[in-house]
Amino acid sequence: MADGDTANVCAQIIHSHFGQFTIVVSTLLSRGRLPFPQLVRYSNLKPRTVRAAILVLIQHNILWHATTEDGGEVFEVNTNECLARLRFGRYVWLAEQCFGTLGASIVQLILDHGKLRPPDIMSHMAPQGSKESTACAQALHGLVISSYLKPSTILSHISPQDKRILYETEEKAKIAGFPTAKELRQAREVAIDRLKREEEEAEKVGLRIKVLDENAVDDDVYFRVNYPKFNIHIRNKLIEAAARERFNDGAASVLKATLKATESKQKTITDIRSDPTTAANISMQLEHDHALASGLVLNTRKPKNIVLVKAYLNMLAFVDNPTPTGRASSFVSLNGSKVYVEFGIIASRLRRRVLEAVTRERHGDEGVRILRLLIDSGKVDEKQISKLTMIAPKDVRPLLSAMSAESLISIQEVPKSADRNPTRMFFLWYVDLPKACSVLLGNLYKTVYNINVRKQAETEERGIKAVSEKRERSDVSQNEGLLTRNERETLREWESRIEKLTVLEARVEEVVFILNDFGACQNEPT
Repeated sequence: MADGDTANVCAQIIHSHFGQFTIVVSTLLSRGRLPFPQLVRYSNLKPRTVRAAILVLIQHNILWHATTEDGGEVFEVNTNECLARLRFGRYVWLAEQCFGTLGASIVQLILDHGKLRPPDIMSHMAPQGSKESTACAQALHGLVISSYLKPSTILSHISPQDKRILYETEEKAKIAGFPTAKELRQAREVAIDRLKREEEEAEKVGLRIKVLDENAVDDDVYFRVNYPKFNIHIRNKLIEAAARERFNDGAASVLKATLKATESKQKTITDIRSDPTTAANISMQLEHDHALASGLVLNTRKPKNIVLVKAYLNMLAFVDNPTPTGRASSFVSLNGSKVYVEFGIIASRLRRRVLEAVTRERHGDEGVRILRLLIDSGKVDEKQISKLTMIAPKDVRPLLSAMSAESLISIQEVPKSADRNPTRMFFLWYVDLPKACSVLLGNLYKTVYNINVRKQAETEERGIKAVSEKRERSDVSQNEGLLTRNERETLREWESRIEKLTVLEARVEEVVFILNDFGACQNEPT
């Protein structure tokens, strides 16, 4: 079951995309997985309506269905699929950047239908035998080969958690006697590896071998959009922006070329580091119109590109600071001639920056000093916090209580005696990063919900609604000069407010991406 804030956002997204099916999703979000009879009972809808809603939501990958031990079927909401719909516009834009207008149209078509077979895609895109049909087939082939589209199989409609538990149970059954902690851990790892192998095999279903070992798209397979592949582009943009903010445009350009050199091998956003590449490959991926020398001070007047690239790589790797602090600040690592982008370290730093920004906004610079101390030092008592942060003891205690109430920091009790008397106990403060990010993520989902409620209220305002309906008339849509000056001014102000709310939503969603998606490859430094 999803928490309240996540459930509200998911229900709101489903309402905006599917309308009347919202109550089915809301029922499952509030009560957890349910069989069909109970879903009909709790939703107060007709069985025919619930059945139609289930079919549509499964078609759009929003519902999982599984078989219970007694042979019944239960349904569960895939919250990640719901939340991914917030990025559909960005996915289409990224597809246009990579594959042109045709690629973007194919991705948008599949997003609108959930999943489609290649013949259905071609029938929607272009008449058979035309020039456009050949171009569409090439664009579709490129999307499948590059893993931007992936096949939808029966396994993709079952919750990965259910499959993992099932495989783990099978592995535990093979253990003779009472299992040890090591054996349980190995069983869990085997189950996870088996699940990954199944997913990798499923992604190969959509291609069949043609003449001369050429891969062709299988017409009998349903394809859906592969969100992680598009998320890789979003992650790389964030990394590039972070390098530009930390250094300059030249460093960002070199890091962008480094990511581009290994882009074809980046399959998932959970990678800790990229595949190795070399400075020569990076130099080949550089944009020719970028002046790298402007961001460096060198002795030579016209240095070669490879020299500039190596200088920037040393800068990004913090070669001049071979300490734990320098490594925690790096973007890349160098191992001989090999260059790696450290995704885990960058994710850790971006997530920490989000926590510091929230702490600074709510508790000022003193709160940030305490947060940084606890992240770097671990568990510290109140007296040491006051001493190390140079904050008066009378100011530290209320600040710690306020930050603890918001789950930015946590407290650990260490008893001196077995009776756990509070008067004979140490109280150590520390930062529980998973807990802090989870609470912050819930607040961000609440913010997204409030933004969309505000947008809906702005749209349904009586004056705006009347002018919008008038503009949709056929005569006015062809000639907006039929609107009065006051009506045009009203529409202009309304569009400006909606645009600001949309930009705000995009910024909040970017922070959600850092905490929820990019944070999945978290590798916290000790």
